[in-house]
Amino acid sequence: MIEGGTLANPREYSNRLVTTVTSVNDPDGQAPKVITLQNHNGLRALFMDIGATWLSCQVPLADGFREVVLGSATLNEYRASSCYLGATIGRYANRINAGRFRLDERTVQLAVNEKGNTLHGGPSGFDRRRWRVIEQDAQSVLFELNSPSGDQGFPGNVRATVRYNITDDNAVQIEFNASSDASTPLNLTNHTYFNLENAASGIDVRSHRLRLESDYYLPVNQAGIPVQGLCDVDSSAFDFRQMRTIGSTPGTGYDHAFLLRSPKSTPGSTPTPSLDEPVAILRAPDESLDLLVFTNKPALQVYTGSGLDGTPTRNSTCYAAYAGIALETQFLPDTPNHPEWPQPGCFYGEGDVYQFTTRYKFATRN
Repeated sequence: MIEGGTLANPREYSNRLVTTVTSVNDPDGQAPKVITLQNHNGLRALFMDIGATWLSCQVPLADGFREVVLGSATLNEYRASSCYLGATIGRYANRINAGRFRLDERTVQLAVNEKGNTLHGGPSGFDRRRWRVIEQDAQSVLFELNSPSGDQGFPGNVRATVRYNITDDNAVQIEFNASSDASTPLNLTNHTYFNLENAASGIDVRSHRLRLESDYYLPVNQAGIPVQGLCDVDSSAFDFRQMRTIGSTPGTGYDHAFLLRSPKSTPGSTPTPSLDEPVAILRAPDESLDLLVFTNKPALQVYTGSGLDGTPTRNSTCYAAYAGIALETQFLPDTPNHPEWPQPGCFYGEGDVYQFTTRYKFATRN
């Protein structure tokens, strides 16, 4: 039970989530597997093998435990949702224009699933698959997925792994690794939605405050496809270099990529960030809790959840639009068609190792 955003009994709550999520079998006839991890401070997180999905995160505060990520109650609700709640996204997170790109002097056509474009890997991306649990202990779980050549139209046989590790400084660390036997674009991310004050009912996340280490964002059209090069955030609604209330952009809120820079770099430069300093800080409206994001990926997609309206919660209700914010570390959208973007290339072939890490650290403020 959750009262005012605080868990009355976190262990009972965890057990109930496991029971409800696993109450219906997947189309393969098997129940989903749910793994509970916990650190020495009591921070507890739940993960599911379907989609290598982050189901829940219960953060210890002075007045009890707080659920800070959005989620549904059953596997059927996760399957029916189009919002990718907590799922691992691949092969390619974000959008590829018309589902096409050039590779070795030929055009590769992918499966399309949103407005004629390929979103988050296609209609049967990594978020829809059952990942295999290959390692597990009290604070860590390692998932593996094999994606054959031609999967959603992508070339190359790919082996991908995702490790979730609950660290004793109250961080959920996600390690993405992949390899391919032929050149293919790779861009894995996690699509968890955060609400640091009340993820149970989901107060409007636009009342949270946000800071980003970014001088440039990528304008997009109504389909989310880049329409021009990177733009300076200066004097715009996209300037989060100083922490401020998220608020609204004209239209349906934020669903934009920001090019990240190291916090120690000179403003205006774009060196790829490291894991030493946070590239984003999200603050609860009551200022009780911060979420610090660390990554060595070059960009961050900020999505304020305009499409969440009607998505089932864990409590037999529905979320409203803007109930959660996704902070997706990744390459810029449509990178396969834009080698000029100032970031590392997204194509990986035989002998290349795709290896990136993201840490979501929770820090109490009072």
